[in-house]
Amino acid sequence: MGRPHIRGAARATLTGLASLSLVTGVALAFVPQAAAATQVPARTASPNPYSPAYQHPYRHGAIPTIRQNAKMKSWAAEQPAATTATGPETLSYGGGIDGIGVQSGHSKVYLVFYGSQWGTQSTNGNGDATFSGDPDGAAPVTQEMFKGIGTGNELWSADLTQWCDGPNVSAGATSCPSNANFIPYQSGGVLAGVWYDNSAASPSAATGHQLGAEAVKAAGHFGNTTAASNRDAYYVVLSPHNTNPDNYQGQYCAWHDYNGDSTLTGGPVSSSYGDIAFSNQPYNMDSGSGCGVGFVNSPGTLDGWTMTLGHEWHEMMSDQNPAGGWTNQTGSSYNGQENSDECAWISPGSTGGAANVTMGTGTFAEQASWSNDTNNCAISHPIVGGGGGGTGGTFTNGTFETGSLSGWTTSGTTSATTSAAHSGTYGAMVGSTNPTNTSSVSQSFTAPSGSSKVSFWYDVTCPDTVSYDWATATLQDTTAGTTTTLLGKTCTQGAGWKQVSGTVTAGHTYTLTLTNKDDNYAGDATYTYYDDVTVS
Repeated sequence: MGRPHIRGAARATLTGLASLSLVTGVALAFVPQAAAATQVPARTASPNPYSPAYQHPYRHGAIPTIRQNAKMKSWAAEQPAATTATGPETLSYGGGIDGIGVQSGHSKVYLVFYGSQWGTQSTNGNGDATFSGDPDGAAPVTQEMFKGIGTGNELWSADLTQWCDGPNVSAGATSCPSNANFIPYQSGGVLAGVWYDNSAASPSAATGHQLGAEAVKAAGHFGNTTAASNRDAYYVVLSPHNTNPDNYQGQYCAWHDYNGDSTLTGGPVSSSYGDIAFSNQPYNMDSGSGCGVGFVNSPGTLDGWTMTLGHEWHEMMSDQNPAGGWTNQTGSSYNGQENSDECAWISPGSTGGAANVTMGTGTFAEQASWSNDTNNCAISHPIVGGGGGGTGGTFTNGTFETGSLSGWTTSGTTSATTSAAHSGTYGAMVGSTNPTNTSSVSQSFTAPSGSSKVSFWYDVTCPDTVSYDWATATLQDTTAGTTTTLLGKTCTQGAGWKQVSGTVTAGHTYTLTLTNKDDNYAGDATYTYYDDVTVS
């Protein structure tokens, strides 16, 4: 959750409140040092002296404790009501910072387990990292949740497909034009990598600057060393049990930001890798019911944990470099809040309340997110501008993080395997280390509104010559009746991962076919890894 900028989170400490509606009247004017776009002038309300963000501007979007929330509401009730041009919860576009408003590609979520207090690392049967210093088992659930987004026909994340950025979106806009860059439906999961940084102990109370520096360090670890590679990346910095990052205890539950925020405690973080979006994810089970333990289920130990993870991811997607994306600038009591802030801690069973969301990898407690197009808090939403309508225009299981080839039509010898991963845990292996013939995976899709490109990564191992063995890829436009060769016959070995892109027309239906040709000759088997298939 975050306010003018960011941090948004379920910064709450609820203790049993049936419905904790968000903060009242916190208006923080945020002007980043190197803001590359004009920000929407906020019709600021008077700062609420009972807000946890009062005189602490880095605590963007802090959700107060129940007791503090009551004081804030009492104070706000005594103030003159703000006049709003739209509804009091309507979000508007902030114009972008460094050209970034929303995450308008396929999100790449990197989990950073920060500090040696996480203990000894192991791997469970799902391929998830587990840790001996994780008494509540939060780590594997985190991985399964991010693997599950965009799978199992879940529509919790589809709310994001109404948000957009790009040169055709005016600062102050409250809806997106059809030629905007929409957030696509995140088919196939978003988990891109897991890193245990046990080089040192995590600080007992890491500053905002230290957390941002850890995120920049993680970008280097994952090889994301350019602005382009970080455009759709998000680093979740997970602090261990019994630590107090940014003094969250008793005040809030998580926040998100980017490295260039000048109000971070300790100052902004320098990055030679472009802008870095990250979040502060404390081990908030340590706060008990104050951060949502038991909020949806019983005992519900990880209810608040998955809700805050989802909350921050939703807000990062719609406001990647706060506050250049979509925030509340109405001057109302919601002023400065992001989409998840406006729907935080609404009781299960209530309109817009938290609920269990079933994905392809399991069921997770999540909260709703504000929706301009339906004017309510949505726990489920149709796929709209960013998804091509209906079932969505992006690939099903395009990152293969389900650990299978579900969503794809296969022929010959194919598998989903960890050895084939370009990012995340799994990729598609087409062919085999043993002699085969021609093998392929293919999928049909409709290019969503605002999209213009299909892309994928491949790594071919071809010890033969292109006369006999090769990798190739074609894109058939079934609407226009044409076929394009995206990857011509390629036979290399040891060249590593390469990206291929092609042009698509929004609204057209396509079939992408990824092929490996082997001549079934003993001793020089050819196979190809494919991964990260996206439309943007």
